[in-house]
Amino acid sequence: MVRPVRLAAEELSAALAAPDAPSWDLVDGQLVTTVRCPSFLGAIDFVVDVARLAEQADHHPDIDIRYRDVTLVLVTHDAGGLTQLDIDLARAIDGVRPTG
Repeated sequence: MVRPVRLAAEELSAALAAPDAPSWDLVDGQLVTTVRCPSFLGAIDFVVDVARLAEQADHHPDIDIRYRDVTLVLVTHDAGGLTQLDIDLARAIDGVRPTG
């Protein structure tokens, strides 16, 4: 597998300003989002859907579940920052809708 390359500041700015950019916040060099689900079981179902996408991408977010709220954090630790993997996975996760 090719090691991902950290995005330069200009590349990151462009990726986050693109029309199809993920709707995540940039916090301390990481992409962060919190999704409120209808119920605790809905949050678990949402995490399972995210886990499937992460496995397909072979790239895994940090996940924190607090009752109905799921916070996801993406950063490519091996690259020391954000890479295209993070942008792509965040965009894919944006397409997951919580249920239940």
